[in-house]
Amino acid sequence: MMTTPDDYWYEEESQEIGGIKVPSILHDFIENQPPIVDRFYTKLYYVPPNKPDEPQQILFHSNRICLVGLAKEHVAFTKGIRSISFEIGKFDRSENKVSGRKKSGGMILQADSTLALVTCVDDSVYKVRSCVQGKLVEVNERVVDEPDMMRVSGEGYVAIVMPKIEHCDALKERLLDEEAYRKVKEAE
Repeated sequence: MMTTPDDYWYEEESQEIGGIKVPSILHDFIENQPPIVDRFYTKLYYVPPNKPDEPQQILFHSNRICLVGLAKEHVAFTKGIRSISFEIGKFDRSENKVSGRKKSGGMILQADSTLALVTCVDDSVYKVRSCVQGKLVEVNERVVDEPDMMRVSGEGYVAIVMPKIEHCDALKERLLDEEAYRKVKEAE
């Protein structure tokens, strides 16, 4: 059920600032506003060679921020996710600490670097790859406590990665856009 401005108790008062009437916030309501992810991020996909059932989604923002996670069609969602771990061999991605505008101290990742391990109910394990060469800004530790959150686009990302400016164009060319990804999935 969609909420409308009438669902809230609000007594509108006319206001003026510097002799100019301030427009009402009630008239700015857009009933079918698309989600933030759809408005501000470009959805890109990576399908590993010989593993079409393990696609990953990268939400790319114009400020170079990439939210890396599993695509909704990933086989792990069908099997059921039991746990997610950021401990990758001798590295614990959750120990990553960055500071400042340039994200100093962030782990340097290659496109094939493993960000997390997803363990399914049947004990199969899948790697979540970076798919992006750049710095690890943060991992989403909320998915450890709530693995089903990974199904929610924009909230269920595994990690945030920031590529170098000079790598952004190559990244967009190497990954599939939504239309190309749909064609790949239909061809299966």
